[in-house]
Amino acid sequence: MTKFQKTSKDILLLNDNDNIIICLKKISKDTLLTGLNIKLKSDALPGQKITKHKIFKDEPVIKYGTTIGFADSDLEEGQVLTNKNVLFKEFEREHNFCSKYSPTQFFNEKKTFKGFKRKNGKVGTRNFIAIVSTVNCSATVVHEIASYFTKEKLKDYPNVDGVAAFSHSTGCGMEQTGEPMSLLQRTLAGYIDHPNVYSSLVIGLGCERCQIGGLFSSQNLYESSNLKTMVMQEMGGTKATIQAGIKCVEEMLLEANKCFRTEESVSHLSVGLQCGGSDTFSSLSANPALGKAVDILVSFGGTGILSETPEIYGVEHTLTERAISSEVAEKLMERINWWKNVYAVGRDVQINGKVSPGNQKGGLANILEKSLGSSMKGGTTGLMEVYHYADKINKNGFVFMDTPGFDPVSATGQIAGGANLIAFTTGRGSCFGAKPSPSIKLATNTNLFMAMEEDMDINCGQVIDGEKDIDEMGKEIFEEFIKIASGKKSKSEILSLGRHEFAPWQIGITG
Repeated sequence: MTKFQKTSKDILLLNDNDNIIICLKKISKDTLLTGLNIKLKSDALPGQKITKHKIFKDEPVIKYGTTIGFADSDLEEGQVLTNKNVLFKEFEREHNFCSKYSPTQFFNEKKTFKGFKRKNGKVGTRNFIAIVSTVNCSATVVHEIASYFTKEKLKDYPNVDGVAAFSHSTGCGMEQTGEPMSLLQRTLAGYIDHPNVYSSLVIGLGCERCQIGGLFSSQNLYESSNLKTMVMQEMGGTKATIQAGIKCVEEMLLEANKCFRTEESVSHLSVGLQCGGSDTFSSLSANPALGKAVDILVSFGGTGILSETPEIYGVEHTLTERAISSEVAEKLMERINWWKNVYAVGRDVQINGKVSPGNQKGGLANILEKSLGSSMKGGTTGLMEVYHYADKINKNGFVFMDTPGFDPVSATGQIAGGANLIAFTTGRGSCFGAKPSPSIKLATNTNLFMAMEEDMDINCGQVIDGEKDIDEMGKEIFEEFIKIASGKKSKSEILSLGRHEFAPWQIGITG
């Protein structure tokens, strides 16, 4: 991929091999585009694609040197492209496993942040007490317990970031064995034993399929002073469990408040990479800049977790060529093929072509174009491992976790895997937070940042505006990782987002 060039203040040429250019502002019909001698055939909106020259029917439309679709008919020079005239079609992609893998060049200097060192050697960026339900039937109870601990009540515990409830809509009426139950159990365990959690209280109803005993046995969890359990049917019901839970958490708070931040290596940072409400500018500013930040993080020994499997479809070959081994590359292809040939067959979901109305309005034609931008969040270093949803991340560096594209579900899997930060790019304005891991919001364009500044942490639109290049923007994002990890509140935390975004992936039947 070559560095894009601004041919004028109005348009961008991303790659010399592209047959399209990108419109940066609203341009009227019949305008002569400076530097290219192209007359616009119709009005164009910011982010829309314009043909650089004539493209014949069924010829590929090329962006960043990559095929993002095919012309539905003969397209004239200066014609505006949309999802109507850029067709999504399956086509063969050449895979050269590991051909572009190279070992990470680590920085000699030491980089630290102020984190919470745990007994197991992991380091948290926050210090929460978690109240976890095994089943939807105990959801009200865990939320009532957490709600009791208001900001006023927590003032006496300055080293505790909060008491957070994690409930979900399943746990019973589901398959008792197999991957659906295993997935739920490892997701719950990932939050119970998360580095951002000092202690956990797990609450079940008593007759559910996701039993506390089965959860603990399968995930090697054991009751201790930091991990307590309650069963509502044994406690005497709802009110009794809430009262007992409050008393239990009060005792946990005393111990959790004894934790202090210490200087710890950046190698302990594990960042879940997310994008939502994407637009054309996602691939021009926020996503490649986040990729630069991930490259820096990896060079200090940290971990970046790319996910959202439907949103790498069409560019998966650019990841398999970065794999450390053929085995890792095959793992990624196995996940892609499972989505295409099993999970999403015959369903109107984005891996089968169509992206959301918001993506389309933001200038994205189809999943191929969206994936082109989405994959940039992963930077350029070697792909070290591929994980199933909510698996424990045990490799440092750039890794991939199989998740859906729906952000709360995807981030839940990443956090369960150990992500202690979330970096979230958006072009349309997604409002998202995630407990217990802070979410850093990266706006792709200045208009969005100004319109939703209370939700956005960083304005990556500075790249589009010509104020910073991708490298400078990436360094700014990386430094924000350090600040947020060390205790600075992200915008989503200030707004108290993240109380309702715990959403384990439900892949099985309900019955």
